[in-house]
Amino acid sequence: MKFVPKKTAVLLASLLTLGSAGSALAETKWHMPTPYGDANLPTQIAHQFAEEIKSNTAGDLDITVHSGASLIKHPEIPRAVKTGQVQLGEVFIGIMGNTHPVFKHDNIPFLATTYDSAEKLWNAAKPEVEKQLNKEGMMLLYTVAWPAQSLYTKAPVNSLADLKGSKMRAYSPSTSRLADLMNTSPTTVQVPEIPQAFSTGIIDAMITSPSTGVNGQAWDYLSHYTDVRAWIPKNVVVVNKRSFMRLDKKTQQVILAAAANAEVKGWAGVRGKAQEDTKTLAEKGIVVSKPSAELMAELNKIGATMIEEWKAEAPEVEAILSNFNQ
Repeated sequence: MKFVPKKTAVLLASLLTLGSAGSALAETKWHMPTPYGDANLPTQIAHQFAEEIKSNTAGDLDITVHSGASLIKHPEIPRAVKTGQVQLGEVFIGIMGNTHPVFKHDNIPFLATTYDSAEKLWNAAKPEVEKQLNKEGMMLLYTVAWPAQSLYTKAPVNSLADLKGSKMRAYSPSTSRLADLMNTSPTTVQVPEIPQAFSTGIIDAMITSPSTGVNGQAWDYLSHYTDVRAWIPKNVVVVNKRSFMRLDKKTQQVILAAAANAEVKGWAGVRGKAQEDTKTLAEKGIVVSKPSAELMAELNKIGATMIEEWKAEAPEVEAILSNFNQ
């Protein structure tokens, strides 16, 4: 049995009492843990989502957004939603890659590297993702894409030889495998820990979005950003199926409408956010550069390897790729 600190256990117990206290309260108080801080687009959209629901139910359903992993640590959010510790939550899809390979679809390097292709990949993967979530007692509400993931380092990188032996941040099964194939050492570091990890030498490099770099003030601890645009990942917001089904039909429709609005906002907002944050990195003194032909050739080769490995993991992957390539 996993140890839960007494303070955390008491807090979660009180939240559960509020969230599922029988028909008299009709589950009107919900809690939504999210992994990133309030400066991030997905978290801002989560707050808007909660406010829209509160407004359109005249306060009958009040969702508290707990940002920055303040209630539940990021890797534990899916389990918390699945088991009903909380009613809904937001998670980076790739973190669930150990649960089932369908959750790895947007962490595969160089499979979908533009926003149009990333949306196409999501439409291809969505049916399989929904099936797997359903098996785990969860239901999909909406996604918010991140800007394309690129390479942050303390020195220029013209080929993978420049990174050999360094410690690369990993945050999902796919990013750990990528680090291995790049001849670097994968080191798991969550977003709030990035500045300290770089400053203390725990990691030397990372592949992440320009937004993560800006929100973590990357210019304080590294100097180069190579715009490789390896993949475009997403956060997903999921709800506990039992909690959702206990609501009346009208409230369910309010949630689904707010989720549809949030998804549109996310895919529209990420495009401008990517440009804005990349510009900020340069303005703050980070050297922003295009990758060399040699580096891109090496990375594309790794991407091809990872796609083939992913195909072998489950038949559902073939379905996703078939739909994507149509």
